[in-house]
Amino acid sequence: MDDHDKGLAHDLDTLGRRRVLLGAAGLAATTALAAWGCGGGAASGDSGSSSSSSGSSGSTSTGTCAVTAEETEGPYPADGSNTINGTVSNALALSGIVRSDIRSSFGSMSGTAGGVPATLTLTLVDTNDSCADLSGYAVYVWHCSREGEYSLYGATDQNWLRGVQATDAGGVATFTTIFPGCYSGRMPHIHIEVYRSTATATSYASKLKTTQLAFPTDVCTTVYTTASGYSASVTNFAQISFATDNVFSDGTSTEMATVTGNVTDGYAVSLQVGISV
Repeated sequence: MDDHDKGLAHDLDTLGRRRVLLGAAGLAATTALAAWGCGGGAASGDSGSSSSSSGSSGSTSTGTCAVTAEETEGPYPADGSNTINGTVSNALALSGIVRSDIRSSFGSMSGTAGGVPATLTLTLVDTNDSCADLSGYAVYVWHCSREGEYSLYGATDQNWLRGVQATDAGGVATFTTIFPGCYSGRMPHIHIEVYRSTATATSYASKLKTTQLAFPTDVCTTVYTTASGYSASVTNFAQISFATDNVFSDGTSTEMATVTGNVTDGYAVSLQVGISV
C-alpha cells in the first residue's frame, strides 16, 4: 500500500482540505487537515443531534441555496488519484461501476457488505440558477463498511460500497447501500464526487466537486448500539465529536443529512448538494 497506510498522524501531516462556509455574517474561508474515522457528539451550531436535521436542504421559498462545502476525498477514493501497492486504484474505470445497489462487489470480485439497509438520495442543484435541478450529472459515492473498512484498501479483495449514478430529470441520484460503521478518528460519513456526466466520471481529473455527507448523532447511536455487526463502532463513536473531527469541525450546515427510519426496516438518508455551475 502507498503512504496512506502510515496512520492518522501521517495523514494529518500530509493531507489538507479547503472548506467554504456561508453564514449570516458573510463568507469565511478556512483550511483544515483531514483525519480518517468516525464518531459522535455535536459542534456548536450543528444540528447533528437530530435525525430530522434540515441540513439536507439549503433551499428556501425564494429559490436560494448554499454551495455545499468542499471537502477532501480522503485516502480511499479509488478514483485514480492514488495507488495501492504501486498500482493506480480507479474503480471508476471498471465495467459495472454505474449501478444503484452498491452493497455487493462487481466485475471480477464477489462479496456483499452486510449492515442495516439504507437508501441514499442525493439531489443536485445549481446555486447560480435559483437552485435549478441538475439532470444528467453523475454522482460517485463510496463509504466504509459496518466494520469500518474501505473496499480495495482494507478489504483488498472487494469493491463493494462504491457506485456511480446519473441524476434524473429532477436532479436526483439514488443508491441502495448500508449504514456505514465508525472507524477511529472520524465522524460517520459518506464521500461524494460530482461529475458532469457518466461519460466523464472515469477519473478524478474530471470531477466538479468533492464533499462528504454527515449523519445525525442520535441515529448513529441507535444503529451502533442495537444493530448486529457494529460493535466496534460503539467505542470509536464515543471517542470523537463534530467539534474534534478535522473535516466537520468547522460546521455541517450544508452536509448534514436528513435521516428517517429504524434499524429493523432500514433508513432513508437524503442530502441536497449545491454546486456552482
